[in-house]
Amino acid sequence: MSMRFTAKARRGMVAMTIAVGLAVGVAGCGGGGTDDKKPEASASASERGGSQATPQEGQSAQPLAELRGPDGLTLKIMSAQRDSGGFVTVNAQLKNDGSKDAVLSSQLTGNETEIMKNGQSFGGATLVDSKAKKRYYVLRDTDGRPLTTIGVQSVRAGDTVPVFMQFPAPPAGTTEVSFQLPTFASVTIKISG
Repeated sequence: MSMRFTAKARRGMVAMTIAVGLAVGVAGCGGGGTDDKKPEASASASERGGSQATPQEGQSAQPLAELRGPDGLTLKIMSAQRDSGGFVTVNAQLKNDGSKDAVLSSQLTGNETEIMKNGQSFGGATLVDSKAKKRYYVLRDTDGRPLTTIGVQSVRAGDTVPVFMQFPAPPAGTTEVSFQLPTFASVTIKISG
């Protein structure tokens, strides 16, 4: 599936990003605690439903960062691209460097009931702007589906699976954020665009 959006879907993403951004600011989500309330999105998302990852055009061959996880899993972040629509798309490759198949932890989905209803995903990922003390959660559509790769239950030994996650964009002056994904080490990444 293509990462390109129709004009109507792009307007929906802008409205959703504004709603989520306001919710993040009003809720004062900062401090990095696990008990922080998470914002609810209130606008429609793209028609693709956030279920498939595709390599982004112009994606760099060198990863921005590499995170180690359990069972030989490695997440290589290939790009973190700011879009004019007001969101950031993180494209990554999840690789199993282990000698046996790795079953993905349900913790990757996060602990929000709304997202958990939609099955295994990367909905637990966050971007943290430590200077502004703000945390950005994975965007979701009006049905609560996270705008991230969904349905990946396991990764076979030696296999690589492309994944993506979309977040509301931090302010234009913010170019570095901490990327966090449950069960993986945190890492600082640079946002381009």
